[in-house]
Amino acid sequence: MISILPVEGLPELGAGDDLGALLARAASFEHGDVLVVAQKAISKTEGRVVRLEEVEPGERARELAAGRDPRHAQVILDESTRIVRERDGFVIAETRHGFVCGSAGVDASNAPEAGTLVLLPVDPDASAERLRARIRELNGAAVAVIVSDSFGRPWRLGTTDVAIGVAGLRPLLDLEGRRDPAGYELHSTVIAVADEIAGAAELAMRKLARMPAAIVRGLDLAGEGSARELIMPAERDLFR
Repeated sequence: MISILPVEGLPELGAGDDLGALLARAASFEHGDVLVVAQKAISKTEGRVVRLEEVEPGERARELAAGRDPRHAQVILDESTRIVRERDGFVIAETRHGFVCGSAGVDASNAPEAGTLVLLPVDPDASAERLRARIRELNGAAVAVIVSDSFGRPWRLGTTDVAIGVAGLRPLLDLEGRRDPAGYELHSTVIAVADEIAGAAELAMRKLARMPAAIVRGLDLAGEGSARELIMPAERDLFR
């Protein structure tokens, strides 16, 4: 049976906080657990927060803002390798990690205070690995870690959490060569299990409850992998 357990009692996080120690005190971990942590919790502890008062927007940012705060647009540009689409101040961009997402992952929601923006971690996979190692050091349990963030999707309304950082599990389940109950051999079925886990955990974490972590228990997915495996290769990206 799969269960999802929200981690309660975490304080408001800031730069330099030992997130692993806080989680180890707030929850009990078992071997094989998957710890899902919201990206903002990681970013806040890693100091990935920008104050708008310290941002000087350029001409391109003023054009991109389309009447909104050009300083916000400048931070998006700073975090992007390319602008994929833009319309009326809404921007879809590709980040240095290779993620294609709204505003290059730059977000004001759940920021530490007014006038600040939270950026994606520099290396979410490395963040997940460090947190995994810290939990094992303090608790002794071999857990997997997923760093999650909310992404929109082409052709679908609404957002869902996906995995942007992974450590200790295989993010993709390739069913090629297996047969379904009717005997049909699968040829191109690959399941993004890390994204599915992130989306499921979001239901327990609750977006506005300041509950940035959950434990998913009852899965057998231990292995090695990274969130980079989930990124669509450019040559297969029909939206480029």
